[in-house]
Amino acid sequence: MNNLLYRMCARGAFAMLLWPGLAAVAFAACRDDTVWIRGEFGQARFAVEIADDGEERALGLMHRTEMASSAGMLFVYPKPGALSFWMRNTLIELDMLFVGPTGVVKHIHHRAVPLSEEPINGGDGLTHVLEINGGMSRLLGLDVGDQLRHPSFDQSIAAWPC
Repeated sequence: MNNLLYRMCARGAFAMLLWPGLAAVAFAACRDDTVWIRGEFGQARFAVEIADDGEERALGLMHRTEMASSAGMLFVYPKPGALSFWMRNTLIELDMLFVGPTGVVKHIHHRAVPLSEEPINGGDGLTHVLEINGGMSRLLGLDVGDQLRHPSFDQSIAAWPC
């Protein structure tokens, strides 16, 4: 029973089971500090910091020793292109979700190695990267094709609009 309860909490389902109306309230409006993800696994929510200019994107999550399990950083780019990241001065292991302009996950890089300067290529036609704690993608069951919901996506083409 404890294992089942843990899995439900990790997937965000526990609160939805206890308070069914919470889901409707939570999805009523998009917020800059929240990213929702949906897919075959269900739905998950991350409290995010936004990196949408050159200085913020260059700093990213460098020099941090920890990050809450439900937190992340959303990198936002003004137009689609090829995106590549590295882990220079990044002390925590990260999963990187590379996302296209409609909010659909195109590639997931699991467990990026802290302090590595090896390029992590996400592919072409990307506008967003969501960084979350390493291992969280597999724990939740996130996968390519999942959809993100956030106001930074062009709502007229978003797969999951606000």
